[in-house]
Amino acid sequence: MLKARLTQSIRQMTGLHWLMLFGGILLAWAALFAMSVPSDLRAAGAIYGAEFWLQLCTMTPDAAGAAKMVLMWVLMSAAMMAPTALPAFATYDDLGQTAEGTRFGDLVFGYLAVWVGFSLLAAGMQMLLLRADLVSVFGDSRSGILSGGLLLVAGAYQFTQLKEACLSKCRRPLVFFMQHWEEGPLRNGLRLGAVCLGCCWALMLLAFVGGVMNLAFMGLATLFMVLEKLPEIGRWLTRPMGALLLLSGTWVIVTTF
Repeated sequence: MLKARLTQSIRQMTGLHWLMLFGGILLAWAALFAMSVPSDLRAAGAIYGAEFWLQLCTMTPDAAGAAKMVLMWVLMSAAMMAPTALPAFATYDDLGQTAEGTRFGDLVFGYLAVWVGFSLLAAGMQMLLLRADLVSVFGDSRSGILSGGLLLVAGAYQFTQLKEACLSKCRRPLVFFMQHWEEGPLRNGLRLGAVCLGCCWALMLLAFVGGVMNLAFMGLATLFMVLEKLPEIGRWLTRPMGALLLLSGTWVIVTTF
């Protein structure tokens, strides 16, 4: 019954708020595509136009570079994480048909605010790694130890109780909202963002391994995180992915020496 209602709700995503949400996701992916073109094409400028993209993509260890890193991580978070929250957004929208006090925009704002905070931390981490010459100016790891360590952390986290607790809330959005409905849409959005962050922060940091501006990595990571939050499919993916990440991290570290 719940699955049927959720499917019906997703199919009815035709309101202005949904069009704005989908438009924002598409714009974020379009911006990431423009930022991730090969450096020789960016330098040419003739194909993609303005030099803004060249300047935006070239990270430097200074205040200007830090601002660009934050913007890049905000775009990545919006493009990758908003799709994973669509079932929760659809459930909230469905509840809004019968309950009072629902404000879809406030919920999404609270959700994204959490990921903006994560983006600030991730950009700060990238700046420190850049200063230490552990990543390139485009955020790709230059250290086997760093890559292996991030893979091991992400793999181990897949087996933790915190990961499972956060996933259980993401997989049952109706129960989640019923538990916290009285807190209001903004706080529900903040709480949903925090739960989603608890599910995905370690996988997001693998961008330093797969390439911060690597569209293939971002697409595959987004697909996995979407599937992992589905009740019927996700429970079969979390631990096998953890084992794969642990094996990959071990292999990277062993082959580094």
